[in-house]
Amino acid sequence: MAPRLSPKVHVIGAGLAGLAAAVRLSGAGLPITLYEASPRAGGRCRSYHDPQLDAVIDNGNHLMLSGNHAIMAYLKAIGASDRLAGPSDAAFPFVDVATGARWSLRPGAGVIPWWLLDPARRVPNTSVWQYLSVARVMSAGGSATMTACVGSSGELYRNFWEPLTVAVLNTAPGQASAGLMRPVLRETFLKGAEACRPLVARDSLAATLVDPAVETLTRAGTTIRFGTRIRALTVANQTITALEADEESVPLAAGDVVILAVPPWVAETIVPGLSAPPPGEPIVNVHYRLPRAVVAPGDVRIIGVVGGAAQWVFARGEIASVTISAARDLADTPAEEIIARCWPDVALALELGDMPVPAARVVKERRATFAQTPEAARLRPRCRTAVTNLLLAGDWTDTGLPATIEGAVRSGFTAADETLRTMSAHKAA
Repeated sequence: MAPRLSPKVHVIGAGLAGLAAAVRLSGAGLPITLYEASPRAGGRCRSYHDPQLDAVIDNGNHLMLSGNHAIMAYLKAIGASDRLAGPSDAAFPFVDVATGARWSLRPGAGVIPWWLLDPARRVPNTSVWQYLSVARVMSAGGSATMTACVGSSGELYRNFWEPLTVAVLNTAPGQASAGLMRPVLRETFLKGAEACRPLVARDSLAATLVDPAVETLTRAGTTIRFGTRIRALTVANQTITALEADEESVPLAAGDVVILAVPPWVAETIVPGLSAPPPGEPIVNVHYRLPRAVVAPGDVRIIGVVGGAAQWVFARGEIASVTISAARDLADTPAEEIIARCWPDVALALELGDMPVPAARVVKERRATFAQTPEAARLRPRCRTAVTNLLLAGDWTDTGLPATIEGAVRSGFTAADETLRTMSAHKAA
């Protein structure tokens, strides 16, 4: 009798959730096939060479924190731990467009926030007692919004809570879920400086988070099928028996597991009746090609902007990039107008004086995240489904975190761990 072949894992989608799942499972020695509809991996976390700027740019600027333990584990697994860059300490510099004032929020070491006693570390013109609003966020009910917890006025709101909420949740504080902000505070700011140092990709998103993963999977023998769109699943007796691609049907053997790691609007077309949160706000990014580098090679500057068109400015080499979250009002604005409107903020943040507007590229992510409101959060599905060999992954699934890179990677790890449990149960049966 021929030996029984080992069950296979079919991962649909090579965004960060799918890559994270495949990387973790490849370490267990399982046969894996990774399907990706586009010609390259990365999903909404991608990089490309822009001919107008003659530079590699990312589709957006993704800020990570040193306390993002899933990202750090993922980078270690793909041999890319050294590919993040950021300040040597936990410092978040800001500039106020209206007044030109500059300050830095600088959390201190340790879980007890003694740093709040130092006015130089706090938001200007705020008192220690105002920071007790953190406790209201940490104890908020499931239907609470951020403004219900922290208010909607004052220096602390304008210069901390509003920019933090919009950056993390891509949602205005009046609609944003306090419950989704809570784990971010718990895992980063409330753990002290060691957990909240800001980090970004040193060279590009692809070079840091995507290409090393593809190389790791290729070395491990993973089959990667680019340009293969899975459009449907054949299900019998609550078990997937085949994957339906554009021009073929891929049969599944007994014990095979499927991890669906695609955006929610795609997942809904593949899994009828799936509950998924609706799309949220767009994110608009502007990349400017400066005539000279403003930071040293391999370094990066991250500056928050208050009261301007831009929200965050990232400087890396000769590229200065702007990120504007919750950007519904800009989604249909012509690129030339966005470029002109944001440039004064960039020039102020980077102290470039009256430098004329350089060549620039606008990138609009219209479906950047799901709607991160209390109502939408309740629609997030769990990893396990009613189909016995189907698992879900993606930042839109019920990770307990908002739609961030950390959430995407953690969802992939969860799906991988559930896959191993599923295969173990099948083997025992």
